[in-house]
Amino acid sequence: MATHHARRLPAAAFLLLFLLAGGAAADDASSDDDAGFPRSPGCSNKFQLVKVKNWVNGTEGTTVVGLSARFGASVPRDIHEAQKTFAVLANPLDCCSNSTSKLTNYIAIAQRGECAFTAKAKIAQTAGAVGLLVINDNEELYKMVCSDNDTSINVTIPVVMIPQSAGKKMMGLLDHGARVEVQLYSPNRPVVDLSACFLWIMAIGTIVCASLWTEFVACEEVDERYNQLARKDGPNSGTSNREDKEIFEISAKGAIVFIIVASVFLLVLFYFMSSWFVWLLIVLFCIGGIEGMHVCLVSLLTRIFKDCGQRTVQFPFLGEVLALSVVIVPFCTIFAILWAVYRHASFAWIGQDILGICLMITVLQMAHLPNIRVASALLSAAFVYDVFWVFISPLIFHESVMIAVARGDNSGEAIPMLLRIPRFFDPWGGYDMIGFGDIIFPGLLVAFSYRFDRESKKGFFNGYFLWLTVGYAVGLFLTYVALFLMDGHGQPALLYLVPCTLGLILILGRLRGELHALWNYGRNQPEILVDEP
Repeated sequence: MATHHARRLPAAAFLLLFLLAGGAAADDASSDDDAGFPRSPGCSNKFQLVKVKNWVNGTEGTTVVGLSARFGASVPRDIHEAQKTFAVLANPLDCCSNSTSKLTNYIAIAQRGECAFTAKAKIAQTAGAVGLLVINDNEELYKMVCSDNDTSINVTIPVVMIPQSAGKKMMGLLDHGARVEVQLYSPNRPVVDLSACFLWIMAIGTIVCASLWTEFVACEEVDERYNQLARKDGPNSGTSNREDKEIFEISAKGAIVFIIVASVFLLVLFYFMSSWFVWLLIVLFCIGGIEGMHVCLVSLLTRIFKDCGQRTVQFPFLGEVLALSVVIVPFCTIFAILWAVYRHASFAWIGQDILGICLMITVLQMAHLPNIRVASALLSAAFVYDVFWVFISPLIFHESVMIAVARGDNSGEAIPMLLRIPRFFDPWGGYDMIGFGDIIFPGLLVAFSYRFDRESKKGFFNGYFLWLTVGYAVGLFLTYVALFLMDGHGQPALLYLVPCTLGLILILGRLRGELHALWNYGRNQPEILVDEP
């Protein structure tokens, strides 16, 4: 049974990694968060991301993204309404006292200094500036608010914070006599995000495909060679192959322990995550992606070309190996390595999604929920886990632990356990993302419902698979609605997905009088594929 335990270990390890990617990542273009920030007359604006287009001696430079202040004038929404204005450095540079440089009809550029943001804005405005860019002391966009002493603010110019690197570049150009023009505007985002629609379809399609894979895609003869680079020794090889394909069944106790371990691991990542740690996750993702892509390609090709599953070659130490694997394994390896090398390129999301989908389909073949009793334990614990680490953890750790880890705040690298699609039609760009955990964990329940329907010989409409698939689709839709209504603030997707899947099957089971059968399914049956003669 050594092979049996070897198969269980990677399945459990990948489920753990998927849970870490369970929370919906925060929107890069989120604009407002009122918590803890005082409002007063003249200081009640919404925070807005601002595009800062710039030209150096007439040549357009890289557009910078800034953040507007709680006070001051709003910038135009339409680029055609925004005026191009020359920029000048304030003197003194912190703009905490009257400027000796001419600011009239210029946009002033000042460093974050010792005085309040409102004081800088008033000084720049009094000197005739038509706007103020404040350079932060790091790359983050700090929210400029009013102090408790600012009871009435009369700032009528736009005030925008820009990152340190962009600000230093502008300062260097101005110091060397360059003529710098800037244009400030904040375009609206589209109400309907088509990229999110594509991601919604991808997530649902992955679960449906994984649920139906064994019956409609996987070839039984090849399926027994689950790890194709396995030895074939003598007449007992069939038994060995069945053990290789043995399914990892999650237990109720294991589900609770699993969530506790995941929480500890999440905290370790939050405090100690660095670039080398993310690289370790990237390597694990590549290994899992290679295995998943290999299994999926072998299954598809042998289903299409029947003869491919019959041809084998002999290798030293490995024994008899499927000839198709000799070609596919190197291809998958090269594919994963190229993705890792070019993972920051604009097209890298395609490779990441292909590897991720193949990996999730394979994991859903390896890991099974035995019944609704275990499903309730796992998904309820995952529900609490997701909500706590996204919504409640900021009260303890001063920021959302789940979102910080998903973004890779302490390492500069994002973890790869995400499906993502660029926002092609969004002026702010960025990506729509969903964590693997938000697909895998509800997917385990949807896949169970299909197996239950098949064993119970239920029809398409009086079974559970169709309705749980619809429930998952509705839950994911509600997640994106919440993301939109919360101005892109990170959402725990399982908050919506668990009630729409687990809650739905419990209600349907109760109404149909089948809840007992669902709850105890398989408990009085022998364990699947264990020590068959």
